[in-house]
Amino acid sequence: MERTNDSMLTEFVLVGLSAHPKLQTVFFVLVLWMYLMILLGNGVLISVIIYDSHLHTPMYFFLCNLSFLDICYTSSSVPLILDNFLTVKKRVSFSGCMVQMFLSFAMGATECVLLGMMALDRLVAICYPLRYPVIMSKNTYMLMAAGSWVTGFIDSVVQTSLAMQLPFCANNVINHFVCEILAILKLACADISINVISMAGSNLMVLVIPLLVISISYIFILTTILKIPSTEGKRKAFSTCSAHLTVVIIFYGTIFFMYAKPKSKSSVGANNQDITEVLISLFYGVMTPMLNPLIYSLRNKDVKAAVKNMLGRRNSDGI
Repeated sequence: MERTNDSMLTEFVLVGLSAHPKLQTVFFVLVLWMYLMILLGNGVLISVIIYDSHLHTPMYFFLCNLSFLDICYTSSSVPLILDNFLTVKKRVSFSGCMVQMFLSFAMGATECVLLGMMALDRLVAICYPLRYPVIMSKNTYMLMAAGSWVTGFIDSVVQTSLAMQLPFCANNVINHFVCEILAILKLACADISINVISMAGSNLMVLVIPLLVISISYIFILTTILKIPSTEGKRKAFSTCSAHLTVVIIFYGTIFFMYAKPKSKSSVGANNQDITEVLISLFYGVMTPMLNPLIYSLRNKDVKAAVKNMLGRRNSDGI
């Protein structure tokens, strides 16, 4: 482990799946393909929303932010993951690790808050349809989106700053693909109670509160939908929020499964659990952003129609 003259840590070693070389090749191809699909799917979705004036509404504005967020989130970590698969032990500088951790944490926190904002948008659209254009004005939904980004970045600045102040005395090996904040805190050789308290506050602000907002919003949405007399009306109302609900279940389900399951005490069980945690984290970081544009496009007639119109316009221009 390299150190400077003032005994400060200068690099970390990312273990990843170095103990399973056969899996590394398979996952390199798989993750690379998924990353390209993320760029393509979310890029197309953003282009369609910008291109089609019929999609210039609050819901699609938030969706455009979500797609851009997924591109940024994966781009902050996937290149490092791919590089990790190609080397036995990937060395990353302390500053590079902190920058990557800051960006990933900021994007993840922003997405949590943004999903809550999207739930509020669906709440107003379904429960107060006549007042929707007034309540969800352009200034309102732009401030909601901006608030999501600002909250995520401020939260990341706080957590990253606290982590950077910790001393790392003997161990610089991170049992992960990337510089994940919880994996880094485990390496600290000082009291991390302040970090733990700060992380608890962060979880309350960007995980628990948005989840409560989403849950309460959907209680009101479901109550309103059940009051609609016609079956077709109920189906149409629910279809406008089913894609968002699916994304929320996948997103939060993966997070809670990753962090809420009990820890194994045996060494064999702990090793297997470490691999499982790393793979679940990989799923959370790559699979979810890849599924988002598919969920929103396959379940949304407006998006599918806009894609067809855009492709038809390009074909006619080419002719």
